Amino acid sequence: MVHTDVADVLIAGAGPVGLTAAVELRRLGATCRLVDRLPARLPYAKAVGIQPRTLEIWDRMGLVRAALEAAVPMRGQLTYINGAEQARLDLALPPEVPYGFAALPQYETERILEEFLTRFGTGIERGTELVSFAQDADGVTSRLVTPSGEEEVRSRFLVGCDGAHSVVRRELGLTFEGGAFPEEYMLADVEVDWDLPRGYGVRAMHHGADGAVDDLLVCIPLPGERRYRMSMLVPPELSASRQAGGGDRRRDGVAHGLEGGPTPSLSDIQAVLDRLAPQPTTASAMRWSSVFRISHRLVDRYGDGRVFVAGDAAHIHPPTGAQGMNTGIQDAYNLAWKLALAAQGAAHPRLLTSYDAERRPVGEEVVGRTVRHAAEGVQADPTDPATLLLREAQLLVGYRGSPIVGRPYPSRDNGPGPQPGDRAPDCGGLTGEITEYPLRLYDLLRDRGHLLLLYGNGDAGKTFDELATVARELSQDKVEACAVLADGEPAGTRLPVYHDGRGEFRQRYGVQDPTAFVVRADGYLGARLSPPTAQELAAHLAGVFRTG
Repeated sequence: MVHTDVADVLIAGAGPVGLTAAVELRRLGATCRLVDRLPARLPYAKAVGIQPRTLEIWDRMGLVRAALEAAVPMRGQLTYINGAEQARLDLALPPEVPYGFAALPQYETERILEEFLTRFGTGIERGTELVSFAQDADGVTSRLVTPSGEEEVRSRFLVGCDGAHSVVRRELGLTFEGGAFPEEYMLADVEVDWDLPRGYGVRAMHHGADGAVDDLLVCIPLPGERRYRMSMLVPPELSASRQAGGGDRRRDGVAHGLEGGPTPSLSDIQAVLDRLAPQPTTASAMRWSSVFRISHRLVDRYGDGRVFVAGDAAHIHPPTGAQGMNTGIQDAYNLAWKLALAAQGAAHPRLLTSYDAERRPVGEEVVGRTVRHAAEGVQADPTDPATLLLREAQLLVGYRGSPIVGRPYPSRDNGPGPQPGDRAPDCGGLTGEITEYPLRLYDLLRDRGHLLLLYGNGDAGKTFDELATVARELSQDKVEACAVLADGEPAGTRLPVYHDGRGEFRQRYGVQDPTAFVVRADGYLGARLSPPTAQELAAHLAGVFRTG
């Protein structure tokens, strides 16, 4: 057996979640190995919905352009019940949100992330499976089965992004409570010749005499001419459970994901379209099809010691609202910056425990909401439509009350603005000392780690310089700093300066007086201090970084 000791982090599973973790670790200066048991990327359009928050994350990481060029817009949903068209759902977000909803096949998401990862000299080790591991006070020893034999790998941390049937979850002894839905579904990637509006999904249902849904067709647009990823109830002759003689064929008892056995034919898909399509149409050019099952489960904790789980290894649920992959990407994004600091010796000893504290409540809420929506429909949610849309876009995910964010800030007359633990909102109208064209705040955040964002006027310049020095020294140079000044104010500081020419920052962030915002590496506010003092800033940073 080969013995190696080469990585800060070993990541098992190279789907979108594992790739996100790997990219962020490498971008922030940590080393990692990324292994996957599959010999090649699967050509299936499984997860296709891309939420606006995921696009914001990809913007911060520096790869959003490739995703935007490969994706198609999701403008809304057309709903039909027993052939009658219902109210159209338009996916319209507030103008300050920089990205809308999109659709992108999972294999394209993986391609884009993998190609970006290669810029850091890291690739996927294909055909390599994690079979067991043991951890101690200093690291994790993992046993891999590779195409050339067995290998024992020593890493500081291990992250299981290995899906619903996770080896890492099983070996770590985490519970995975929940259940399975009795229905089975067909998935297919096909083209149709209807002339429905471009960029709209289709949900067509038939209600029986008892009012229950007894037939279903869901179509999500994909890149291509009238191309869709369709899902529908499976006919009895294709039922995976019937093929198995009833019961669950999974060794771990988790009935979730694509099933083996007979695959749907184009005629199976056409039969459903003949019953439910809003217009007469013919399906063609089927690229793939499968039968799949859905479960809803959540782990009891997102990690133990030096080992963590993310994505489907931690939570599985119905695909309603395209929440699964996007939630997993946020898991990885939240965890990666903390692991990078820990691997570099710059993290507070308790920083990694905040991963479970911040992400498990999110997973619990998503599982509960998607199960409810699967049973009752999104329209049955009592939340007002605007809030519902922001939640589905994952723009309301936040970490107020987290052990590593600051205390709430009292509201002012011009609005409270974001609180510690909230997503840092975007705004426009910023101009630099040299650039004449307006910038967005997210332009300042792109491809950075932590940022100390200081708002005020030119008179605060000396204080700003002192605060930036405190942040740099206490974080081992992990916190950068810049200033946003009211329009026309002199610089008065050695920091990079941007002017709030249109007052959008002041309005969006609810500021009038000098204020310091600590923007974390994942784009959430760690602290909001007004008036900012070196003592308060140091106290906050001491809970995140190793300062001694």
